[in-house]
Amino acid sequence: MRPELVLEAATATELRRAAQSWQRAPWPTAPGEVRITRAAAPETALVAVVGLGHAGLPSAMALRRAGLRVLAIDNSADRLRDVRGGRADVLDVPAGELRERLHDDGFTLSDSLEEVAGADAVLICVPAILDAQRRPSLEALRRACAAVVRNAHAGQTLVLTSASRVGSTRELLVEPLRERGLRVGVDVFVAFSPTRMDLGVPEHEQLRTPRVVGAVSETCFGHASELLGALCDGVHRVSSPEAAEMAKLYESTFRAVNIALACEIADACQAHGLDPLEITAAAASKPFGFLAHAPSAGVGGHGVPVDPHHLLAALRERGRPATLAEEAMRALDARPGRIAMRAHELLVQSGRSLREARVLVVGAAYKPGVADCCGAPAAQIVSWLAAEGVQVAYHDPLVPVLSVEGEDMHSVDPDPRRDASGFGPEDYDLAIVVTVHPGHDYGWLRRCPEVLDCTYEMQAGRRRVLP
Repeated sequence: MRPELVLEAATATELRRAAQSWQRAPWPTAPGEVRITRAAAPETALVAVVGLGHAGLPSAMALRRAGLRVLAIDNSADRLRDVRGGRADVLDVPAGELRERLHDDGFTLSDSLEEVAGADAVLICVPAILDAQRRPSLEALRRACAAVVRNAHAGQTLVLTSASRVGSTRELLVEPLRERGLRVGVDVFVAFSPTRMDLGVPEHEQLRTPRVVGAVSETCFGHASELLGALCDGVHRVSSPEAAEMAKLYESTFRAVNIALACEIADACQAHGLDPLEITAAAASKPFGFLAHAPSAGVGGHGVPVDPHHLLAALRERGRPATLAEEAMRALDARPGRIAMRAHELLVQSGRSLREARVLVVGAAYKPGVADCCGAPAAQIVSWLAAEGVQVAYHDPLVPVLSVEGEDMHSVDPDPRRDASGFGPEDYDLAIVVTVHPGHDYGWLRRCPEVLDCTYEMQAGRRRVLP
């Protein structure tokens, strides 16, 4: 296992100094604040990874790559089928590695949570999701943690990685373990260390990204950091699991607030006839105090649209609502509907009847370079326009099938050079550009009569308009 790098900042002054040094140079070069220890977990150790989603599967593969034996568990038959078939999207690891792991005796797939009983360490990666009303739902995470606790044994290390409300680690692991008679910090070792995944961005792969770790005790921290040394080159230690949980929610809420602001500034630029990206680039030229965020059709994925709601729900229960973050989440949740309304306006202005209009949504994935549609704004835009009677199709070279309101849609190819059987670019009254994938040809967009450019950077269409 590689050297572990632990950053410990004892005071606010040291924290500010560390943050400034990180901005100047890549991790982990904060002078005087990095302590290097060498962890040497036995390569015969078995690590169970519970949950094989966007974070769990890459983590399982990284652990195996580090030489540890891995038991990868998921109770979804569909997910296991995709993994076993080598079809799961794993952008944080080299292409083809998943198929290689399927023939590796040290990498085992299972649908049984009871098998965690045979593991030396358990990494819990089951997400805490939102229900249809955008309220946090911890049911799947509760069931996974209950199974882990039920099968825990002395000597085991348990690391929860799933972003959830502050206090989840103690509620779901620490207290139930104590009720079983297992002494946390003596018999078993518990910590919280949230994942930091930026899929599709190689320079942000998890091996290069430090992990925040909040452990129940000093001994728990030692065991957890030894395990996490296979997943990252450095960890930032905080005082408790609650501190690490809050740090994760702060990270996602920070992004949510700033993306909402970026969209609002883009609207303000439109009102003044200015280019939002030019204004953003100008503001970003300031070498301090500004972090650029781009406007878009909305946010998707597993973090920004979800994590802040875990913070906000708990604060509302305590009668202390975070009004700024609440308003930002409302704005982001409403953004796809606002894009659909803008499309509606453009179709009406063109004189087309909505029931006769054809619209092409370009990009179904939630971000460039990935095939993941989790929370993607495209599905919401399609749903809203279809409800108005518009004939809507979508194109995404990475997403062959998109589920909208429980119905499957299939990606079309509007380029007659590749598919002469369907509609061409000229046959759509409006193209709405939501997500553009690198390495793919979108030259055909130039032939579309009108393009609503939600990326703010595509020079396409006979007429290009912005949201």
